[in-house]
Amino acid sequence: DIKPSNLVACRMGVAVDFVKILDFGLVKLASEEGSGQLNLTSPNVTTGTPAFMAPEVALGNRPVDRRADLYALGCVAYWLLTGRTPFEAPTAVAMLMQHVQDDVRAPSEVSELAIPPELDRIVLDCLAKHPDDRPNDAAALYRRLAECPVPDPWDRDRALEWWNLHLAEHSLEAGAPEAAFSAGWKIAVPREGEPGGV
Repeated sequence: DIKPSNLVACRMGVAVDFVKILDFGLVKLASEEGSGQLNLTSPNVTTGTPAFMAPEVALGNRPVDRRADLYALGCVAYWLLTGRTPFEAPTAVAMLMQHVQDDVRAPSEVSELAIPPELDRIVLDCLAKHPDDRPNDAAALYRRLAECPVPDPWDRDRALEWWNLHLAEHSLEAGAPEAAFSAGWKIAVPREGEPGGV
């Protein structure tokens, strides 16, 4: 279940940052002969976090593979760039239907940050409704991200300033994310009952 509260940014030594994915509770390994498909609990049962759920997972009637995780990662990227999830709705079912049917606005249309068009395109490609229109795998996504220009330097102080500003702005709104920055840069958020944690 890829979502902000299951991701922790860490440091290796003094120079290298990396992200650990926590909570593999929904995963069943694909068979070695296999289909390469990810199986979620049981057929016709939708399990996961609605704010970060790929359309094929939401529908529960299509094959699901690694590209569902890339969709969820696109949702996380969207949240990191804009401070909100790609879709917001009053109920879990309404949010799932948005993932299945609605077009998402580009991050650059929602955020005041200067988001390069290349990064906009990558996030929107990850959020494509059909898995075949997303990057094929994490390696392909990594290569595209590595080629993106960085418009401004970004460091811990700027990140903390940005989150403090946005947490203050959204503290009165339902679904406000929370961010905690420690020495290890822990990223936490949507709680149960909020759009991301329904």
